[in-house]
Amino acid sequence: MFMLLPWASVIVGLALLVWSADRFIYGSAGLARTMGISPLIVGMVIVGFGTSAPELVVSVIAAFQGSPGISMGNAIGSNLANTALILGAVALLKPFTVQRGVLRVEIPMVLGVSVAVYLMALDGWLTYRDGAMLAIGLIGFLSWMVYSAKRGEAPIVIDGDDIPNNVPTGKAAAWIIVGLLLLVVSSQALVWGATQIAAQFGVSDLVIGLTVVAIGTSLPELAASVAGIVKGENDIALGNILGSNLFNLLAIMQAPAWIAPGLVPDGMVERDLPVMVGVTLLLLIFAWGFGSRQPRVNRLEGGVLISSYVAYTVYLIMTSTSA
Repeated sequence: MFMLLPWASVIVGLALLVWSADRFIYGSAGLARTMGISPLIVGMVIVGFGTSAPELVVSVIAAFQGSPGISMGNAIGSNLANTALILGAVALLKPFTVQRGVLRVEIPMVLGVSVAVYLMALDGWLTYRDGAMLAIGLIGFLSWMVYSAKRGEAPIVIDGDDIPNNVPTGKAAAWIIVGLLLLVVSSQALVWGATQIAAQFGVSDLVIGLTVVAIGTSLPELAASVAGIVKGENDIALGNILGSNLFNLLAIMQAPAWIAPGLVPDGMVERDLPVMVGVTLLLLIFAWGFGSRQPRVNRLEGGVLISSYVAYTVYLIMTSTSA
């Protein structure tokens, strides 16, 4: 019975995490609109990055509880799941076009930040200095994003339906408090269950962070991207993923850097970070659409992305359990 408890903790924790993140975003966006904050800022910052709230809270809790593998693995694993698994599934569902501006700026930006994080980790340490560099990068990215949006060149496109209107202040504040409290509680449950599962199977918490936790916390991105594709809004589907990936690297990786600086978990530099860079490069190559008038990612390329994710996950689990 006790062996099933960690799995129940993970499942319930993930479900509650996704729901509480949605309520927190609803309350925050509603309160911001009530206070007269520009819909542009609300959409770009609160709603746009709000889908990464599960990753952020889980990484902070894991870092505080001395599980840097889950904290770092969650950020890197979420990017892998976003790029290879979610965009691959979206392309299989319906091939999507890529705006040339996104192709020239946003995807190369994600690739550049991915390479920068890899180079940062090459010395085997994640330190306060790394956290400061990531913070500077995040501030620069947010500033550029808002500036570009005001010029009508929004790098991340947000569905206006996601921005609530006319939410009473009391209701918005209540949802912020409830959402935040449940985010913390559900993250605690998820981290506890994940560490127990890792112990049961004799694998590192990094492996659990890269797989179970990362896929679970990426569910909001999956829902938003599929909804965008179904409604024919390709920019939302892709922009949601690119924005989340940048936030994962520039913001969520700060959690272990500030809270629990130390050694980068074994395998991340040699295996996980290069794979993350590789699938991002693969997305850029596919999206470029050499010889086509309109850059797009087709079903075959979506299948390649998913296959690469499956192959990586199988290799990760097999090498970890045999170690």
